[in-house]
Amino acid sequence: MFPTRLADGYRSFLSGRFDDERARYRDLADQGQRPQIMVIGCIDSRVSPEVIFDAAPGEILVARNVANLVPRYEPGGDSQHGTSAALEFAIVALGVQHIVVLGHALCGGIRTFADGIDPLSSGDFIGRWMSQIAPAAAELGPRGPDFQTKLELASVALSLRNLMTFPWIYRRVQSGTLALHGAYFGVASGQLLVRDPTTGAFMPIADGRLPLRCDAGE
Repeated sequence: MFPTRLADGYRSFLSGRFDDERARYRDLADQGQRPQIMVIGCIDSRVSPEVIFDAAPGEILVARNVANLVPRYEPGGDSQHGTSAALEFAIVALGVQHIVVLGHALCGGIRTFADGIDPLSSGDFIGRWMSQIAPAAAELGPRGPDFQTKLELASVALSLRNLMTFPWIYRRVQSGTLALHGAYFGVASGQLLVRDPTTGAFMPIADGRLPLRCDAGE
């Protein structure tokens, strides 16, 4: 049976937001989508980019995976490249102008790697996926205070570097037609930090609190 919560939510959407924005949905259906921003987010149910950024339908393109990771460019091999396919569609087909890698506090995927948690299944899909952040962890050095938070921030920086291994992303960044951004969301506080591309510090977007650093190399 279809979940009652979803059925009730859909009815509320149909009589509320959809009814209010019917013309926008009709335009999106007729003209297609033209988002200028793509967000790479985590599958964590507490961190919905559309909610955090109060986005209207068709406004942002969202790709979500465990721990909001961007793998390095790998055109060959037999692996399935879900995130890479989403990037190809966003950049090459839609021509988005901004990519935001959105990390967050209390990330279960990061904790799996940081704490060496046992695999959830014999396939260990999470463990193999999270092994991508090993370079970021190595840059941090020995585990110390706030290691998970630092690794969450360092993983955002690593994903930004990995984005630049895609030739069609690199070319657009170099030409100034595409900009890459790092951000970090505090689940409990609701605070959004944005990464300074020059210093690597994560600065609050809405107040003047001290920056957070991952203390990892660029």
